[in-house]
Formats: sequence, structure tokens, C-alpha cells
Amino acid sequence: MADSRIRPAHHTDSTVLAELDAAVWSPLHAVQPRPEPPYAPFFDAAHPPEHYLVAEDPADGSLLGYIRLGLPTPLDCNRHVRQIQGLAVADRARGRGVGRALVRAACDEARRQGAIRITLRVLGHNAPARALYASEGFAVEGVLPGEFFLHGRYVDDVLMGRALDA
Repeated sequence: MADSRIRPAHHTDSTVLAELDAAVWSPLHAVQPRPEPPYAPFFDAAHPPEHYLVAEDPADGSLLGYIRLGLPTPLDCNRHVRQIQGLAVADRARGRGVGRALVRAACDEARRQGAIRITLRVLGHNAPARALYASEGFAVEGVLPGEFFLHGRYVDDVLMGRALDA
């Protein structure tokens, strides 16, 4: 999105990000129950601000979305891989390229960290997210059929990944 700025998250973004997370919750992408106030802290020891990039509206500084980038496992032999572990875009910013900008920024950050590969997991019925990832070079690398039982039906867990070419 030409009119957004991607930046690292700050501790001070916690409340806004928790509210954004609750506002965009959907059975299309969530495996956790709908968040209810009072919201748990957005950042914690396992998910510090350093793992997040946020999209900011330069006109007013409001946050339009976030992406979380982490290690897929704690194993040293897996340190060359980064994993997208969450992506959210505010309803008012949907369809404006914010998600795409966040995915691209996450790939750039993963490269900066020395990764040569990036992966993610997405629910099988989340066609918009799967299309976005595919358009950014991610390919389906595996499917865990019926991995989740959500809202009365079994849903596949789709594993996607791509190389991070220089």
C-alpha cells in the first residue's frame, strides 16, 4: 500500500494491537476462541514486540495491521528458516495492499536475519490468505487434513513455504 509505512512494533503498540486482533477475529483464520475483554497483553515473553512488524497510516499514525515473524522451532539446525506466525489487517485497510506489504516486509526482515527460507500455516478454507501467499511466491508444501475442528466442521491446516532468494 503506497500510503502505509511498515515499521517494527513497539511496546506502546500493545493495546492497539490487542484491540485490532479482537476486531478482526474471524472463524476464517482463527483457531483460538474469540477474544473477550479484558484482553490479555498482546506482547509476552514468547511474543515480544521484536517479532512483529506493523503497518502504520502515515497520515494519522494509526495501525492498519501487523505480521509476526518467528522461528518455527527452537532447534539450531532450523535457524535458517523463519515462519510467519500471524497476520492481521484492519477492516478499513483491506483491499489496499496492506497485507501484501506486510508479507513482503516479513520476507525482507527474514533475509536481513540471515534466513534462506520462510514458511507459514494457513487454514484450508481461508482462500483470500492462500491466494495472497501464492501470489507472493509461497507454494503448498503439505496439508494436514482435518487438523482442526472449528465451528462444527473439520478444517485442513495448509503448510506453505518459499525460498528467500537474495
